[in-house]
Amino acid sequence: MAEFETLTLSPPHVNGHQMSSTRAAAYDALRAEYERLLAQLEPDVRSLLERWKEELAAYQGEEFVYTVRGREIRVRNHHESLSHLKIPKIATPRFHDWGDIVRWAMQENFPGKFPYTAGVYPFKRQNEDPTRMFAGEGGPERTNKRFHYLSYGMPAARLSTAFDSVTLYGEDPDRRPDIYGKIGNSGVSVATIDDAKKLYSGFDLCAPTTSVSMTINGPAPMILAFFLNAAIDQECEKYIREQGLVEQVERRIEEIYRALGLPRPVYRNVAAGAAAGELPQGHNGLGLLLLGVRGDEVLPADIYAECKRRALQTVRGTVQADILKEDQAQNTCIFSTEFALRMMGDVQEYFIANKVRNFYSVSISGYHIAEAGANPITQLAFTLANGFTYVEYYLSRGMHIDDFAPNLSFFFSNGLDPEYSVIGRVARRIWAKAIKYKYGGNERSQMLKYHIQTSGRSLHAQEIAFNDIRTTLQALYAIFDNCNSLHTNAYDEAITTPTEESVRRAVAIQLIINKELGLAKNENPWQGSFIIEELTDLVEEAVYMEFQRLNERGGVLGAMELMYQRNKIQEESLYYESLKHSGQLPIIGVNTFLAKDGSPTIVPGEVIRSTTEEKEQQIANLEAFRQRNAERAPAALQRLKDTARRGQNIFDTLMDVCNVCSLGQMTHALYQVGGQYRRNM
Repeated sequence: MAEFETLTLSPPHVNGHQMSSTRAAAYDALRAEYERLLAQLEPDVRSLLERWKEELAAYQGEEFVYTVRGREIRVRNHHESLSHLKIPKIATPRFHDWGDIVRWAMQENFPGKFPYTAGVYPFKRQNEDPTRMFAGEGGPERTNKRFHYLSYGMPAARLSTAFDSVTLYGEDPDRRPDIYGKIGNSGVSVATIDDAKKLYSGFDLCAPTTSVSMTINGPAPMILAFFLNAAIDQECEKYIREQGLVEQVERRIEEIYRALGLPRPVYRNVAAGAAAGELPQGHNGLGLLLLGVRGDEVLPADIYAECKRRALQTVRGTVQADILKEDQAQNTCIFSTEFALRMMGDVQEYFIANKVRNFYSVSISGYHIAEAGANPITQLAFTLANGFTYVEYYLSRGMHIDDFAPNLSFFFSNGLDPEYSVIGRVARRIWAKAIKYKYGGNERSQMLKYHIQTSGRSLHAQEIAFNDIRTTLQALYAIFDNCNSLHTNAYDEAITTPTEESVRRAVAIQLIINKELGLAKNENPWQGSFIIEELTDLVEEAVYMEFQRLNERGGVLGAMELMYQRNKIQEESLYYESLKHSGQLPIIGVNTFLAKDGSPTIVPGEVIRSTTEEKEQQIANLEAFRQRNAERAPAALQRLKDTARRGQNIFDTLMDVCNVCSLGQMTHALYQVGGQYRRNM
């Protein structure tokens, strides 16, 4: 057999003696044929074979060395077990045949190598678990307290924000009957820049250990503008404190509010009965100094510009902003699809112009498609198809693939079906190949990064204690499939908003897997499994077949006009429910293995909801915000409408307008230009 590193044949010898001329001639003929065939190998294949032994050695030594954005990273290759065995972090294949090596490397390969089937990075982060817990209830202060509870003692703050339905539909808190009861329920109420500052206060939004995810779609550009301005003003606050300017700035803010004849806004958690300014455990006060003012009102223009540049280039996080899946599954559309796509493109163009590299401008989401009833193959196929639709749209606006593809992320559900065990593997492989071979994107563009949330649909209101078992198995799927971040649902989410006790248990599920489960010390446990490889191929083929069906209907947008996606999701939901109710699909504690009392539906002793005090506080805060910006808001809203009419970048204008206008004011101003969403019947 040839040596892989040189790909040459050695001269023939027998017992150390040169062979006869006849055998030598045969060898020469064989070598000539070998060289001819070798020359026919694709350059990538030949390079792969030449590097094979070197690749293996890199994982078998003491340390693995690689670089990320020019920074060298060293990782120990093994974990020592309690039995003193060296458990490899990356297990390597034992192939010798060239065909096996090439096939494996082209379809699987090591984590961090094309086509990224096993993961987009060579190793997992050493000091940051993938934990990202979803939270949102009541006013900004109550959710801020929950964020600090979830992050207390953790090496990194990975926040995921749930917004109430009032915010999701772009409205302001109000005493209208159709709004009042929804303020702060099943999500946090955010209507102004002040709300955003309070919501994320106490976390350094520009620290490399902080990352914020926001599940918002229709009004995503406005909420994103709130968030980015909060991050910018935090940078201003850090500068003020570093330079010893706090007293001077405090005097300036007092002057502003004295001239207005109004009180300054304050942080106050009325749900907890806290006094004004009282902060939760772990809160250091960051983000509250400039509450009610903008950084450029208290700092020179050049200093503010530098703080803004630094914030935009370092802030980490994700905004969902996936309008296609909203039409197909979740239904929180507020603008026409065309206008919503335009604003998504404006956000991405703003990111490119301002070098926003660490924040994802869209989280292309399959989770809501699955929760609406789709099976795992349909979830994956529709989500990837939506992703490629965004790619085509951004390219049509003149953006380069490598300028925007790294700002795209994905979000999937993980149920208990076998296909869920490979959903990340298939997604990464399909995306990488398409971006490389169809769109010519670079390595960073080829890397599909995704968040997993365990299935909410699999949580049942009967025998709710069993839900933690289901969630544990789903989390195991996600972690073994190398997800980039993970939310584990609380067992009581089937009946109420999670309590602190149930959320702590949910976090513990993934911590126990990551910290205690021995096999999780290995980072590619799925590779080499016959069933995992078979499932990967089956699911990949099924996804391509669904792509074909979408293509026959005019692509994603054409299929949406025919309501193809919605109909397919509904059919699959009905199929699941019929199997569940007939008992053909066994669900423990629900339709089989029932307790003596028949495992009745659990009725919670208390359903957690926002209080009347919180609702009134949000309305009062909104009224105070509008009162102090009454003179500036009309001109700002007119500028926003003019920007939209002229075809200019709406998000660029929103970044200014959001400092003096509320969410509802901006939404209704844009309705006058872009129109409201109406479903095709």
